[in-house]
Amino acid sequence: MTSPGSASTDGAVARGTVAPGFEPVRAAFERVLAEAAGTGAAVAVWHDGAWVADLWGGRADAAGTTGWDRDSLVMPYSVTKPFAAVCALLLVERGQLDLDARVSRYWPGFAAPATVRHVLAHQAGLVALAQPLSTAALFDWELICAELAATTPLWTPGTAHGESALFYGHLVGELVRRVDGRRFGEFLRAQVCGPLGLDFSVGLRPAEQRRCVELTGLDAAFRERIAAGRPELYRRAVGNPPGIQDGAVVNSAPLRAAEIPAVNGHGTARAVAGLYAALLSGRLLGPGLLAEASGAQCSGVDRVMGGTNAWGLGFGVDDDGFGMGGLGGSLGWASREGRYAYAFLTGSMGDHERSTAVENTLRDCLGLAPLPQ
Repeated sequence: MTSPGSASTDGAVARGTVAPGFEPVRAAFERVLAEAAGTGAAVAVWHDGAWVADLWGGRADAAGTTGWDRDSLVMPYSVTKPFAAVCALLLVERGQLDLDARVSRYWPGFAAPATVRHVLAHQAGLVALAQPLSTAALFDWELICAELAATTPLWTPGTAHGESALFYGHLVGELVRRVDGRRFGEFLRAQVCGPLGLDFSVGLRPAEQRRCVELTGLDAAFRERIAAGRPELYRRAVGNPPGIQDGAVVNSAPLRAAEIPAVNGHGTARAVAGLYAALLSGRLLGPGLLAEASGAQCSGVDRVMGGTNAWGLGFGVDDDGFGMGGLGGSLGWASREGRYAYAFLTGSMGDHERSTAVENTLRDCLGLAPLPQ
């Protein structure tokens, strides 16, 4: 493999390693870095039991005073959601959580007639809160969970689906806490990321915050572009409490220290790809539960995001694989056909075409058909 090199703010230079035969992945990634308007990016690929790419580059802050390094942490928005789902699925595997039991069995006072399965598959109808809250509520786990417990779902659970964009992690994380006793971030560290050696956390400690990449491009124009063409429910789902698409909030110490497991995990591309590598290689869930979790529980028009999609138990799914994209262009994915785990994390907000271009280069190296752009 090539030499990893050292941190640099030269935007077009990729540092890290690629295996022989995968050099085009580096070239494709460097094209992405050269076009980055703000902070940089990272990409990691595991294929058939081995790491074939682990690359990073660009700036770590908007001013360009520091470069993206091997252990730089970035917030990839909804790429966090499968980490939350896997924590609950571990409890299912251990017989401590029943997929088809009502949530109220574990969470007394939870009003919606939703099952654990409904929650994991974005079918619970708990996607927006009726009472307007302030940005400070983002940092108040107990408040958000109390609001969710009292909220009337926007559809009968199980009859439709819509991504719980902001609250998925509270719904799943509170189930984990009620069953296990530990806060979600602690459970994730102890039961998933620690044992697997994944540098990914929800609720950062001070030392971890010093490694964070600044997210750039989170301005009003970006927010309007992302919301354009989506159902009216989208704005309600992501805007109350306000702030999760505001750069001043997202890059703050309180947000990074909080637990908002639908969106504010922080990690490396290798950690995200490592989660999917562990799933594909059977080191995290048994084959039966993984098949159920990565198969379509529901499909059709997503009432929050608009457009047609399919949800497994915490993953977006298609005919080839499973995973999750995040606001701004990040992605974590497992391909069954290609036998690869792929992660692309970016600090510069944009679309997913950058990730797809790099992944298609990977697929070409593997002799696979390209993904549609």
